Amino acid sequence: MDEVAKAVEECARAAKLAAPSLAAASAEAVDAALAGMAERLLAHRDEILEANQADVERAKGEGMSAGLLDRLTITPERLTGMAEQLRLLAGAPHQERSVEVSTLDGGLRLVERRRPVGVIGANYEARPNVTVDVASQLVKSRNAGVLRTGSAALGSAQRLREVVIAPALAEAGIDADCVQLVPRVEREAASALVRLPNLVPLVILRGSGDSTRALATEAAVHGVRTLAHADGGGVLYVDRGADVTKARDLVYASLDRLGVCNRLNLLLIHEGIHEEAWPAISEALAERGVTPSLAPHEHPIGYEWALDSDREATVTVAKVGALADAVEIANERTSGLAAGIATEDESAADAFFDGYTGTGVFWNAPTRLLDGFKLLAVPETGINLDKVPGPRGPVTYTDLYVRQYAVLPA
Repeated sequence: MDEVAKAVEECARAAKLAAPSLAAASAEAVDAALAGMAERLLAHRDEILEANQADVERAKGEGMSAGLLDRLTITPERLTGMAEQLRLLAGAPHQERSVEVSTLDGGLRLVERRRPVGVIGANYEARPNVTVDVASQLVKSRNAGVLRTGSAALGSAQRLREVVIAPALAEAGIDADCVQLVPRVEREAASALVRLPNLVPLVILRGSGDSTRALATEAAVHGVRTLAHADGGGVLYVDRGADVTKARDLVYASLDRLGVCNRLNLLLIHEGIHEEAWPAISEALAERGVTPSLAPHEHPIGYEWALDSDREATVTVAKVGALADAVEIANERTSGLAAGIATEDESAADAFFDGYTGTGVFWNAPTRLLDGFKLLAVPETGINLDKVPGPRGPVTYTDLYVRQYAVLPA
């Protein structure tokens, strides 16, 4: 076994050994651990920011794009926000562990029991806040975890585990080994994580496009299930019944950050309102420093700009002749993450909602709202885009369990 695979397996074995400590922990202990993480984030603010700054400077030297640098950076404000999210999660209700379903013949009771998966893996991009988001969701759901982050954020992630996550777990009486962080920078560590079905049966995959899809395929070969978030990009359709001022504000609000999956990526404008709306919309784009990609396009309509290192501050703009055309484009040529309609026509909004099959749909609201914390007031492990039954959209601690059916005497 090569050294990278060995390091990943060692983390997985340690997490599995520690998992029973977390699975059996009381709700009070779990919430104390999360509250302790929040306190430690603030108490160790300076050293966390120092470690993150070292990651950022190294990434700048290696030519990382502005959008990815934004993802990598922990600002003092973001750190405070991370602590606040942890406090909210600590106060959130726990999943019912046992739910009465029905009474069977003979008076027997059918009960659905909700059990932790055991150990859940997570492979995610260079975003240090995700280390805390994922770890906290696993702890709240009583699942142990093996985390693997992009090499650019490893220094920040290690500091977060060392001074925030592990000691808070230990102080709450939970085995700190239940949350592991892969210490290797090699990309091969991601492949190793999806090859351990007996240790890590489920892996959360976050990242961009082809690499995440390739990992999901490799995981399937090895019998590992995945919750994958491979692509992003929000769509906004400006209907002929739109209020131009509202449409302009939606465009502006959707571009506050460029290196995130739910930012505005594709802008579709009904040809009947284009001439009236374009001056205000182009002004909003200019104020955000974003370049419109206009027809004739040299790329697919649904091309995802968020992680494009060369032209990341870009939005594709296209005219459409009808609402049905906008729905078809959003369904067939984009990732299916999120799409919104700007209109004052309720019947048009209803038709858009009925036609769009993606994960999130919005009426006079920005796709930036498709986020676990913004929608559900808790962090997320990722946004799942699968078109099959199961957790879809922002995945939180309430989704990370397996059912067990129990039949008991009355």
